[in-house]
Amino acid sequence: MAKKSVASLQTKSNRLTKAIKMVKSPKTGAYTFVESIMAPEAVNDFLKQK
Repeated sequence: MAKKSVASLQTKSNRLTKAIKMVKSPKTGAYTFVESIMAPEAVNDFLKQK
């Protein structure tokens, strides 16, 4: 049977941003992608991290 989605469970909606950055591995030199979902205000701090 099909399930009915219940939209009333959400109390409030937050604006979220998905940030993706490339990180170079010191051992192999290969690049990996690090993804994180956060508030838009925290994106610059996330991208400045090493």
